[in-house]
Amino acid sequence: MRPRLRALAESFGVHGMGSPEKLPNTRRALAAAEFARDAGKLDGFREAAMRAHWQEGRDLESDPDLRAVATVAGLDPDAAVAASRDPRLLARVDAARDEAGRRGVSGIPTFFFGDLAVVGCQPYEELEAAARAAGASPRR
Repeated sequence: MRPRLRALAESFGVHGMGSPEKLPNTRRALAAAEFARDAGKLDGFREAAMRAHWQEGRDLESDPDLRAVATVAGLDPDAAVAASRDPRLLARVDAARDEAGRRGVSGIPTFFFGDLAVVGCQPYEELEAAARAAGASPRR
């Protein structure tokens, strides 16, 4: 899986991708992301978390690594770690997971084009074909 994932990432211009030893349970990191969303810093948190996991090999289940991600995103690191355990934010994560399950999501990422779902990291051509099948046309 690792060589395929690296090759796919490189096809999208992502170089230097590490190979985490294990896939983390990202529920707490997603709760921290909800905290970042509320603070208007979701994009920065998302980018920092992706870089931390995929390029730096950090563990998104670890408090020190969540603190580091929050700091890069411009968030209070202690507040972000506390948010990662906040029952209200964890409930938002669980609700999104439940909705995804109801929609038939079986992997991440999943892209919806109308009623058509494309699951997993797919080559651009697969996404383009699905978008066209759903009626989209290229921008000029």
